[in-house]
Amino acid sequence: MRIPVSEKTKTLSLLAEVSRALNYTKDINKVLRDILSIMSEHTNMIRGVITILNRGTNEIVINESFGLTEEEQARGRYMPGEGIIGNVVKTGRSRIVPRIDEEPQFLDRTGSRNRIDTEHLCFVCVPIKADNEVIGTLSTDRPVFTDDNHTGKTSNQMQEKESVEELVDLLSIIAAMISQAVRIKQLDQEERQGETQNNSPDKQEPFSFYRGDVHESDDELYSAQHRPANIIGSSKAMIAVFRMIDKIAPTNATALILGESGVGKELVASAIHYKSHRAEKPFIKFNCAALPESIIESELFGHEKGSFTGATANRRGRFELADGGTIFLDEIGELTLPVQAKLLRILQEKEFERVGGSKTLKTDIRVIAATNRDLEEEIEKGKFREDLYYRLNIFPITVPPLRERKADILVLSDYFVEKYNALNFKGVRRISTRAIDMFMRYHWPGNVRELENCIERAVILSEDNVIHGYHLPPTLQTAESSGTPASGSLQQRLDAIEHEMIIEALKRTKGNMAKAAMQLGLTERVMGLRVKKFGIDYKKYRP
Repeated sequence: MRIPVSEKTKTLSLLAEVSRALNYTKDINKVLRDILSIMSEHTNMIRGVITILNRGTNEIVINESFGLTEEEQARGRYMPGEGIIGNVVKTGRSRIVPRIDEEPQFLDRTGSRNRIDTEHLCFVCVPIKADNEVIGTLSTDRPVFTDDNHTGKTSNQMQEKESVEELVDLLSIIAAMISQAVRIKQLDQEERQGETQNNSPDKQEPFSFYRGDVHESDDELYSAQHRPANIIGSSKAMIAVFRMIDKIAPTNATALILGESGVGKELVASAIHYKSHRAEKPFIKFNCAALPESIIESELFGHEKGSFTGATANRRGRFELADGGTIFLDEIGELTLPVQAKLLRILQEKEFERVGGSKTLKTDIRVIAATNRDLEEEIEKGKFREDLYYRLNIFPITVPPLRERKADILVLSDYFVEKYNALNFKGVRRISTRAIDMFMRYHWPGNVRELENCIERAVILSEDNVIHGYHLPPTLQTAESSGTPASGSLQQRLDAIEHEMIIEALKRTKGNMAKAAMQLGLTERVMGLRVKKFGIDYKKYRP
């Protein structure tokens, strides 16, 4: 059927809005909800549903919906092969139900049929795929053509058939556009399922995050309203940190921030300061591991003229500069015992002397310290003062490592892509599914700092405005992080990279072999041989 120009315009408008929703919204839950809402505005959709397959439980669960209540959505669970949705997941093929009320396979597991007239509704369901794997479905209910006067029945049937076929094509395009977001949700869902099984096998609620239950909604609302402007994250682990920041910020209490290197301890200290009543006063940062002991005392406490060789004038130390505000002592576990003794006095008495001076100076400061060391273990070794530890440990905040907040990886990645696009004059628009999978499988020993470095490298290497798996460092290419067999030969790994590059080129050129060959620097003959070698069906990438 030749689509009228007005219909083409509507379709392009719909796809443009879906694309904008994917590009500018960071929260995946909101992305999928917004896309269903956009579909309802541009089509005559009555209900819309996105389901996700949990490979751990082999259960298909409604993730987001339009036109269903929370109770109805929570009831929407299927097994592969069960009902229309289960059949689409099992076969990977779209299904059309001309009339819902006449289809015995339509299970109405949600129970919404009781309140919606299904006599004149058809149902269309398409698979959502990541590469060739079915990871979920996108489905919609819509009215069928009716002819109350019983005229033009054949014409209406033809119109209906053509209209539904166009809807299948449209849903398939949208399913392809949202597949990356759905893959992230699938991996996060499976990770939460595993954590629930390990931590509380008798009280499993593996899908509450996707049902939008009260506790998760509260967390999302809290995250949106109270998240510090300088910290990115909406995972439960980070929301717990945000709550701790809100509790301590209004006070003058000393804080001790604990966590591995690269998790963002300095950002937490900054958030505490700028949410406190000292926000207009100085925020002084000092790395205790950056300088030798002889210089550290002068830097922290200042010195008097002539107190040592090179002291040609009086100098104010960091504690004086921070008067009225906050001083952040990073890597405090690196301080020597003599310096620790002087720091203890400042914490207790709020006074100190400059190096070489005799005048006692008073200071009104708040101390925030951070370390990646186990201070209790350092105390046992005699390397850290026990009394200083208890004075610092009034309000400890532990920042979780990135491997415990994988739900934040995509949001952080998007932020770093935008950052390094601007810094390096690049135009990277997306991260490939394989690269995202590698991000989610990797254990991130360097935490957020390592992720940032990976994104910066990948943005610079990208030549087609897409971050691919082969742009990532070798550490992410291991069998453990990529899920590839450890026994694979060098040729197998090279073939995998070549296969991915050919697929991406065909996607960009919409299945045009000649253009894809030109982009890859191959002749059309060689391109044809490569496609045949890997068994790639280039026609499926054509519109």
